[in-house]
Amino acid sequence: MKKINKLIIAIITLIIIGIIMVFGINQYVKLVANKNIIQEVENANKSDAILVLGCQVMEDGSLSLMLKDRLDKAVELYKQGIAEKIIVSGDHGREEYDEVNAMKTYLIENEIPSENIFMDHAGFSTYESLYRAGYIFKAEKLTVVTQEYHLYRAVYIGNKLGIETYGVPAIKTGYYGQASREIREILARDKDFIKCIFKSKPTYLGESIPVSGNGDLTND
Repeated sequence: MKKINKLIIAIITLIIIGIIMVFGINQYVKLVANKNIIQEVENANKSDAILVLGCQVMEDGSLSLMLKDRLDKAVELYKQGIAEKIIVSGDHGREEYDEVNAMKTYLIENEIPSENIFMDHAGFSTYESLYRAGYIFKAEKLTVVTQEYHLYRAVYIGNKLGIETYGVPAIKTGYYGQASREIREILARDKDFIKCIFKSKPTYLGESIPVSGNGDLTND
């Protein structure tokens, strides 16, 4: 009986330690990134590019509300003169699903020149989008746009990968299912905290396409 009690105590102790670590890392990532998150567009830093992280595109090619809000904020930053180039990074791993062309089309409709828009077709995750922004597009200073709950992780990753990274949130309230996103994001921050330690390589790399050049080179 004593051995069983000791085992139960050990298991409970490990669970408590695990929970403390999960929430501790989560808070650390938020704390470190928070100083580089800028709420007002006019206070944003000049950057090599504005990086817009991908999000769901509907079957008919229309944008989800979250993605539209991100792109609207990127347009605002571009027209404010924060950067001359925009990188749209998302999932285009299948012919029938294409986030990046939908994003570029929307930006062009909002008067952003095509040659100033770079498409990252292999931005399958936040980590991969930031890694490729530095490795493929040679960005040394980035302004990232996504919703604020997601922005902490993106900014943290970028800086840990050696890119001077700032974030401006796409502000909108009332997204459906936001509570579950907030919970999943805690685990995602922990996962990418570990990835940043080991500098894991993304699914695909490839030849460099410097963001200082012509974005139409990324057209498919």
